[in-house]
Amino acid sequence: MRTLIIALLALATGAALTATVLHTPTVPVTNPGPASTTSGSAAAASPDTNATTDDGLLPTDGWPRSAPSPEQVLYAQPRLMQQALDALAPRVPGVPNLYLVSFAGDGSEDVFRNEAEYAATLFRHRYGTRAHTLVLENNPATLDSRPLASWSNLETALTGVSKVMDPQQDILMLYLTSHGDPEHTLLVDMDPLPLDQIGAPDLAGILAEHPFKWKVVVVNACYSGGFVPPLQGDGTLVITAARSDRSSFGCGNDSAATYFGRAWLVDALNRTADPIAAFRQAHAEVARWEQQDRLTPSEPQISIGKGIADQLARWRQGDPVGPPVPFRPDAAGGTPATR
Repeated sequence: MRTLIIALLALATGAALTATVLHTPTVPVTNPGPASTTSGSAAAASPDTNATTDDGLLPTDGWPRSAPSPEQVLYAQPRLMQQALDALAPRVPGVPNLYLVSFAGDGSEDVFRNEAEYAATLFRHRYGTRAHTLVLENNPATLDSRPLASWSNLETALTGVSKVMDPQQDILMLYLTSHGDPEHTLLVDMDPLPLDQIGAPDLAGILAEHPFKWKVVVVNACYSGGFVPPLQGDGTLVITAARSDRSSFGCGNDSAATYFGRAWLVDALNRTADPIAAFRQAHAEVARWEQQDRLTPSEPQISIGKGIADQLARWRQGDPVGPPVPFRPDAAGGTPATR
């Protein structure tokens, strides 16, 4: 059924391009929350865009003028995915390695790109040679340099990672950041590209198709607690930014990081290499910020499956942890600097 839907969407997109009109779907955004007063501000400078292409024929509704066309972006995905997989450093043999796949789902706000990029930078620079990173993101600034954050690319990334890691001892970490809705679906959007949305059962199904024994899945979105039931189990750590019936806060183009992204990634993981201890610190920090801002508590959630805490401890016994990595996204929402 999903293949049929993709084919129909592709046909619809082709027909729209032939008619020189791109349909821009309206996607409801679920309570993105206010900008975090604790995370600083990053002005969301848009890439060079125009209402039409240079010849005035194809309405683009903000598609960056200097970027490849939507069709070219889709055509380039196999090449970009292979480049990302080829860039993974060789695993360190004989000991647990960690493979991070970060996924920024919504291309309309730089805050998600900031977090996905920073997660990769943090693990690469702070946690040594046994941390390997791959970024999938939807953002106008990286259409020709990063693979899209899409259902298909996520499957390809996980398949590629499973072939270079030792699934019996290495740890997959999946960090997903986007908007979420009360039905527990992540927004996956790079308008006008026809991208499938990812619900909680969908994500569980994608992961179940791959031979990962040890997993850390972090879902940073509103209502993300709904991802816990289908994902939890032996060997799996699930962390979410909110309860299944609560919003989380801090997204929007006037924010550099979400509340939970700043608390867990930027603050806590720069103090400890233990994702579980980092969650406890982040939970308390987010609660303080929400109380200060008089917001309904998001109540981040955690599920610690059998054995995963011990396996993470084995991973941490390797390279010494490096110094904290500053979070400095540039004024245009670009890649956070590492120094």
